[in-house]
Amino acid sequence: ADRFKVLSEPARLQILSCLRRGEMTVSELVDATGLAQANVSKHLQALDAAGFIERRKNGLFTVCALADDDVFTLCDIMCGRLEREAARQRKALARR
Repeated sequence: ADRFKVLSEPARLQILSCLRRGEMTVSELVDATGLAQANVSKHLQALDAAGFIERRKNGLFTVCALADDDVFTLCDIMCGRLEREAARQRKALARR
């Protein structure tokens, strides 16, 4: 339940989506997401505590990466389900 709670925050999903492309520094994540640095850091802390990301120091920078791609299996399943539900709703509305 705690891991799902971490994934329920849209900003965290946005950060994970950015990291899907590869490692990024906190500054790069700030630029990519448009979120404030403090906000990105707060979300990275939650993602790290839940085991979704890994962080390492590289000089003055903190580099973030996905712990593994398994989180996207879950996201892909849910997105596919939402797409199918939306298609059914559009079809039902078109019949009215």
